[in-house]
Amino acid sequence: MKSTTLSPSQQQTMHSISTQYLTKSINLIPQQLKLNQTKSPFLTFSINPSKTPTPITTPPVVVVGSANADIYVEIDRLPKEGETISAKTGQTLAGGKGANQATCSGKLSYPTFFIGQVGEDAHGRLIIEALENGGVVLDCLNVVSNVPTGHAVVMLQSDGQNSIIIVGGANMSCWPEKLKDGDLDIVRNAGIVLLQREIPDSVNIQVAKAARSANVPVILDAGGMEGSIPVELLSCVDIFSPNETELARLTGMRTESFEQICQAVVKCHEMGVKQVLVKLGSKGSALFVKGEEPIKQPIILATKVIDTTGAGDTFTAAFAVALVEGKSRMESLKFAAAAASLCVQVKGAIPSMPARKAVLDLLHSL
Repeated sequence: MKSTTLSPSQQQTMHSISTQYLTKSINLIPQQLKLNQTKSPFLTFSINPSKTPTPITTPPVVVVGSANADIYVEIDRLPKEGETISAKTGQTLAGGKGANQATCSGKLSYPTFFIGQVGEDAHGRLIIEALENGGVVLDCLNVVSNVPTGHAVVMLQSDGQNSIIIVGGANMSCWPEKLKDGDLDIVRNAGIVLLQREIPDSVNIQVAKAARSANVPVILDAGGMEGSIPVELLSCVDIFSPNETELARLTGMRTESFEQICQAVVKCHEMGVKQVLVKLGSKGSALFVKGEEPIKQPIILATKVIDTTGAGDTFTAAFAVALVEGKSRMESLKFAAAAASLCVQVKGAIPSMPARKAVLDLLHSL
């Protein structure tokens, strides 16, 4: 994929729908909240910065997805059925696959828009602040009244591995039946679009169709809902990205060995997806392009593993940024591996997203 520049007409469109990318403060005061006209029975607001927008001439990364408050509990082991155990510590941090990927892209110094929803509560304010600090444009972030911000309980074990339980909240409720034209215009003018499965499939389908109509590539992260993926969605996806567990669940096939993974990927190809990017945890990753040999990328060893939460999102977002910047598939995989290596060395999802300089420094040291 080659890096592209917007034409004058596209720049004019982006000027009308974008916000000032480098803005570092968004104040949620009543004068800056604008009522959305949707069919939802709930009251929703969108953030409307008062500063004059600065046009963005580079097609941005557009992330459409979830935003969660991650409630961390550090434990030695998972509790058995019927058992109560004590946690070492507890902490609430910003997360959610969509917000994670958007923040990662923003911290990698690439223009990034986030389309999603949070509740009108403390958790929502926590997420807004985290996205803002990551340099993410929040024009399309809705604040939903009477529905709580999505949240997740992250059970973090001493070896850095985690188990997560998600409560959808605003991520799964109150979306308009039809997305606003302004939001879809941003999608059509994107350099690449990232989707996950922690929001309704109906929203993802609208976004993917809008992107496909404008020849904008779409990456779908398989993380989120456990059900089957609608063919209508998969048909508009350019790169499908599951981990081993998700690949096994969605195909009904075993994925313990690389040969088994290859066979499961063939089934994905049969579903209509030509490129499958499989995240293999400690074994790295592999990109399968239909009709070509797989491209393997080993992990870049971390000095220490503190928390693997958000590592997959970091990998996916960093891969997307590298790809839209014009790097080759192999270069993009290595860039993503470096970003993920830095991510696992810090606790939390959004707090662990690395800055671009740190990723480049790690790559130069190899």
